[in-house]
Parts: sequence; C-alpha cells; structure tokens
Amino acid sequence: MALISVEYSNLYPVLFFDEQKANNFFQRIFRLHEHKFKGVLSVVFLDEEEHCKLHGRFLKDYRPTDVITFQGDSESEMVGEICVSVDKAIEESKNQNLSFDMELCLYLIHGWLHLVGFDDKSEIDRTLMRREEKNVMCIIEKDELWPDFVLAQNLQEG
Repeated sequence: MALISVEYSNLYPVLFFDEQKANNFFQRIFRLHEHKFKGVLSVVFLDEEEHCKLHGRFLKDYRPTDVITFQGDSESEMVGEICVSVDKAIEESKNQNLSFDMELCLYLIHGWLHLVGFDDKSEIDRTLMRREEKNVMCIIEKDELWPDFVLAQNLQEG
C-alpha cells in the first residue's frame, strides 16, 4: 500500500494521460525522495491564464511560470500540491527541443523536489536542484516510467 496517494485535477481540456502510469511515475519518485508527511499529493494541470492568477494570488507575481508548489501538513494528511502550467510546458518543450511528455514530467519532478526541501532561490541551490532533476529524469528514463502525457491535437498526428 502506498503511503502517498496522488489526486489529479486536470483542468486542461486537451491534456490526456493514463493515471496508472502517472501513479507509477510518482511512486518511483517518492522512493527516491521521501516526504516527512504521508497522505495525499494533489497535482493540478492548468492553462497559463489560471496558472498566472494563482501565481499572483499566492506569490504576488502575475508573470507566467512553470510550476507552483504548496506545502501540505500532517494534520490535514495533505503532502502538498503541485500546480503546473501545461501551456508553459508546450512552449518550453519546443524551445528546449524536448518531448512535451518529458517537459511536463520535469515540472512534476521539480515540484516534488520543492516539497522535499530543495530550493532554487540561490545559484548554488538552483545548481543542486537542476542536478537532482537530471538524476531523477535519468532514472525515470531507465525504468521507462513516463506517464505518456499527450495533447488531443497530437493524437491525430500520431
């Protein structure tokens, strides 16, 4: 039995994924970096407009960003919440020449690393976080645990 379960809120109408594959992805990450709380991790997929509103409301910055992470607490049995901008993942996957699936997974890994104590405010912390993101991505690649995120318009292409 998993000590952390994942609840998905897909508010991006053309994003599709297999929840079981996404759960397998997260369970592998949970084994790499344990969290002090047990309970539910909420994962929310948003468009850029809603993501910017959230960013502004809680962080007083209305500029687009990729991931917003909220810490949970043991009393509510919430591990935390990871909110990702699907539009940002689409844009950055093109800019970075990565698959959309990999870019979105990178955001989820980044959010989880924040929840377990990594930070990216200073240059040193950012370097450590980027190194760990790459490490986790390599493990996910080796274990073939991609959730296979796909956009509806891409379903017709292939």
